Amino acid sequence: MTEPRAAAFHMADIRNKRPTRRRAVAVGELLAGAEAFPLIVERRLPKGDALVMAEVAGLQGAKMASALMPLCHPLPLELVQVRCVPVPERNAIRVYCECATEARTGVEMEALAGANAALLTLYDLTKPVEPALGIDGIRLLFKEGGKSGLWLHPEGMDDDELAHYRPRDIARLDDVPCAVLTLSDRASRGEYEDRSGPVLVEGLRRLGARVADPEVLPDGIEPLAARLRALAGEGVRICLCTGGTGLGPNDATPEALRRVADRSIDGLAEMFRSESAKHTPLAWLSRAEVVQVGGMLVFALPGSQRAAKQGMDILAPLLAHALAMVDGEGHP
Repeated sequence: MTEPRAAAFHMADIRNKRPTRRRAVAVGELLAGAEAFPLIVERRLPKGDALVMAEVAGLQGAKMASALMPLCHPLPLELVQVRCVPVPERNAIRVYCECATEARTGVEMEALAGANAALLTLYDLTKPVEPALGIDGIRLLFKEGGKSGLWLHPEGMDDDELAHYRPRDIARLDDVPCAVLTLSDRASRGEYEDRSGPVLVEGLRRLGARVADPEVLPDGIEPLAARLRALAGEGVRICLCTGGTGLGPNDATPEALRRVADRSIDGLAEMFRSESAKHTPLAWLSRAEVVQVGGMLVFALPGSQRAAKQGMDILAPLLAHALAMVDGEGHP
């Protein structure tokens, strides 16, 4: 008896992803021709105002993306905006669809579905006066949010598009001196390889920070406290510590941070636990801590490789702004 074949497709499992703010904009053009173009922009087509109807259709198309594409996750859209912009030099109508939400996956398919629905509606209302229509250049203009941050289409955006949509990336830490400390008795004795520290180093370097390879220290209060004082004196601005935040008898990283802290930043620590809990309920057992030592921000994060990666994703959008506030630059 033959074994049943596994399905050749599957919906992506996003249960362990953390909801973040997401936005995407798609674009495409209806090539209307010299005869139909003025009828569209002057709203004189026989079937009615194609521009208004296209905007309505784009809204509906974005909301129906998961019904049209079987493996597309249904999302609670918080924003759908459709714009139809005449382009006289090409006798074209350029259609934009912007979608936004807070979710575990992106909204690029919703934006593309909205743009396509709007373009097809323009086509439908225009074909009685011009059957030789074309739809061209449908593409994702940009998407932002999630752990990948901002993605721009390689063809880029013109000045008007940039000014209207203002795509936002994670603020960078270009040339900011940073450090990573791993707290582990076993790793310091060479009994196992530190895997969480390199993850944090890689994350800081992606943001442009100037950071050396991670240092490994034994668990305990004084070794870490002394090293933090030294790093602050050397002008390091951000120090990410990994390990020693649990409930074990040797976990003393939070106590070391409190010993040297000039200020405690409780809100960031609570935010970190709350966001981590969207990955695992065990996050509430973490004693993650954030303090300020002179001009240096110190973050005590859990010690696993996975927790370090998730922690970097959570903190990355906040680090540059937090430093700006420490320096008295205020809110953007």
